[in-house]
Amino acid sequence: MSNYTFVFLEIFSQEGGIQAYVKDVLKAYLSLIENSDNAPKTDIFLLRDAPDCNNPLTSELINYHYLKTLPPWKGRLKLAIKLLNHLIQKRPQRVFCGHINLAPLIQFFCQPLGIPYTVLTYGKEVWKTLPKAQQNALKNADSIWTISRYSRDCLCQANDINLNKVEIVPCIVDGEQFTPGEKPIELIEKHNLQDAKVLMTVARLWSGDIYKGVDVTIRALPKILQSFPNVKYVVIGRGDDRPRLEQLTKDLGISDRIIFAGFVPTEDLVNHYRMADAYIMPSQEGFGIVYLEAMACGVPVLSGDADGSADPLQDGELGWRVPHRDPDAVGQGCIEILQGKDKRCQGSWLRQKSLNQFSPKALSEKIAQLMEVN
Repeated sequence: MSNYTFVFLEIFSQEGGIQAYVKDVLKAYLSLIENSDNAPKTDIFLLRDAPDCNNPLTSELINYHYLKTLPPWKGRLKLAIKLLNHLIQKRPQRVFCGHINLAPLIQFFCQPLGIPYTVLTYGKEVWKTLPKAQQNALKNADSIWTISRYSRDCLCQANDINLNKVEIVPCIVDGEQFTPGEKPIELIEKHNLQDAKVLMTVARLWSGDIYKGVDVTIRALPKILQSFPNVKYVVIGRGDDRPRLEQLTKDLGISDRIIFAGFVPTEDLVNHYRMADAYIMPSQEGFGIVYLEAMACGVPVLSGDADGSADPLQDGELGWRVPHRDPDAVGQGCIEILQGKDKRCQGSWLRQKSLNQFSPKALSEKIAQLMEVN
């Protein structure tokens, strides 16, 4: 089996989409090497993680290099020195670069040594024209991984990258963690949702992230209320945009229809999804793992129609895709979901179709194919 090296900014000291994605990729990789004969040790360099970062993915087959140092420039210098020594001494078959910001350094070291490298990309960080050094690092990479067709297309168009160089390695959902169930009585009572039709969004409420579409869904509510007077909208998440959104509900005279539930830990999300009759996020996502989480819980979903959500929604086969800044379209989609007549509202079918394509097992099979692990 090949000898691989990974280099990441951080995985365990921060929570976020990139970190969650990288953890899933590493879990899949770890499951493969632990079932492989004579797997060599894999080295993983972590620029911003420290040894006390609560790493749940420890293994005798992985050697972690924790490089967090203050001031930060010392950590970057430490990474450069340790990584160069490692590459010269160990000569890995391939280096996996976990963030575009690290790609120029990886190219600078790997190219003269004749070591191929792969760059992992996620979403917005590569959708615009990148600085020349990062563009060159992508163009000289042996391959690029990204999470969806939309992210691939944005990356290639903005940076003149050959589409054939990019592999789709999607986000996944843990079908054992996210499961269907009865509406939890304690949450229904807590949020006063008895006899209500419940719409839900899970999103950061940051002023820089208004693309999540919470404001559009709020504007769609008056139309939805005409057909479903008992509808309520639960917004899970926190951020500096919440005052603007709360003011919008007051301006529209519907503040009694909306519950801002604040931050909910990942382990408690499944019960919150189970409260919902529909998961609504008319957004611009690189992928949108929350759609998978909702569908794994048997909850129908609505997304935007011009982003990476095309992949988890399987081009609309599994959910409603509408123009993401159009309250009328969002409202109409919500009404159709709440009417429940469409096949896309069948929870068990939704769950099975999404898990067939986006489970940990599917990710392991994809990575085994790309990394030639057997």
